[in-house]
Amino acid sequence: MLDLPFLPFCVLLGGLGFVCVAFVSAWCQHWRGGFALDGSAQTFNWHPVLMVTGMVVLYGAAALVYRLPSTWSGPKLPWKVLHGALALAAFGLAVLGLAAVFRFHNDHGTPNMYSLHSWLGLATVLLFSCQWLAGFSAFLLPWAPAWLRALYKPVHVFFGSTILMLSVASCVSGINEKLFFSLKNGTTEYKRLPAEAVFANTLGLLILLFGVLVLGALARPSWKRPDADSPDSCQPLLTAER
Repeated sequence: MLDLPFLPFCVLLGGLGFVCVAFVSAWCQHWRGGFALDGSAQTFNWHPVLMVTGMVVLYGAAALVYRLPSTWSGPKLPWKVLHGALALAAFGLAVLGLAAVFRFHNDHGTPNMYSLHSWLGLATVLLFSCQWLAGFSAFLLPWAPAWLRALYKPVHVFFGSTILMLSVASCVSGINEKLFFSLKNGTTEYKRLPAEAVFANTLGLLILLFGVLVLGALARPSWKRPDADSPDSCQPLLTAER
């Protein structure tokens, strides 16, 4: 990876995340007719925007909380809460994104859960929900003993990266599926690469780049938080001192 200090890398990554959200919003606004809450095609347009914002950008930010140098010393509990809160916000947006697509399908008599994209996306969100609940129970509630937290931590880290990869795959496959469905019947066919296809394909590449950079940052040893065995590193939320 580019030899760049972590904080400038975060600024670069934050800018890339903003561009991803701006691109998916512009795609849905300019080419797909904007947004609505009435069950129309414009209701569907909330789906890609919420999924990219939540399951890719916010989730990526949550994954990198413990790479911030300011988390390397002092109490770990506030960073645990921030990590969990960002992940919960990402999950909330994902649920709203699923509600949008199911509302659109049901109002138009379109079958649900028949494509590979839908299977992959729903599996990712369900895995994410299990990951969040397990992390909350193990690291923020008082009943998990220290040995259990230590045992579960590498599992939590592994599935955190896995969920991000699945999220990126779901978003990219969803963009491709939407283009195949939309660019036909009176429009320029996808294979002729109209402006919308170029724009949406670029969005897919930007999402992929964002995911790769987050995974690269997570894998970089020099950016990992020193795993000090301080009492606070195992302190649950409900027993914190007031």
